[in-house]
Amino acid sequence: MPLTFCPNCSNALTISKAPPTSRYPAGVNRFECRTCPYQYALDRTYFERKEMKRKEVADVLGGKDEWKNAESMPAQCPAEGCEGDRAFFFQLQIRSADEPMTTFYKLPTEDSPPRTRKLDALDRDPSKARRR
Repeated sequence: MPLTFCPNCSNALTISKAPPTSRYPAGVNRFECRTCPYQYALDRTYFERKEMKRKEVADVLGGKDEWKNAESMPAQCPAEGCEGDRAFFFQLQIRSADEPMTTFYKLPTEDSPPRTRKLDALDRDPSKARRR
């Protein structure tokens, strides 16, 4: 693999197209340093195959145990025909610090949606909520 840092000044080299010469009439790609006059002609194909390890994606809201220790409160289910009278909730700061916390609700019945979200500002007074 050719150099990726300048041997003179240790800055990162960038790829650019060299002007045509008698040896390379169509021109050739080169590594060049932007701070000093160093150039390195790329006269053949270079590649490096690297296998990347996949990371397991963590559910940022807690996965299947996210509702295990959630608080509950009396609430009526918005779904048609649902008899749920209790809702679990937790709050999470997902925006900047000057915004209110976002409250996530879940009803423990099969008919209800899996997770609904409601902003705390709308819970308090809908007339004071900012339009987005």
